[in-house]
Amino acid sequence: QVQLVESGGGLVQPGGSLRLSCAASRLAFSITTMDWYRQAPGKQRELVASISSGGYTNYADSVKGRFTISRDNAETTVYLQMNSLKPEDTAVYYCYARMYRSWGQGTQVTVSS
Repeated sequence: QVQLVESGGGLVQPGGSLRLSCAASRLAFSITTMDWYRQAPGKQRELVASISSGGYTNYADSVKGRFTISRDNAETTVYLQMNSLKPEDTAVYYCYARMYRSWGQGTQVTVSS
């Protein structure tokens, strides 16, 4: 069974940075697109960023220029570097292995002064 384990969340002040990691196992990591989603209280889960097996990336308009998704196929890990964080970025962040339709357990990100 596919395992995805997120880490790196926490409390950060507005304007700060965090780097999320998602360690994947029990899957052919290098050939699947990996996504980061987030879900804020009372809102639907939304796609934040994607990276294809070939390294092509896409971002939600709300995070373009602030967030960067990357992957390390040797380490079977996907990252989300988040800069210039805003209170509206507060959410639980999930990674998703698209080919396997598998989710991680999520990591909480809170942006507050």
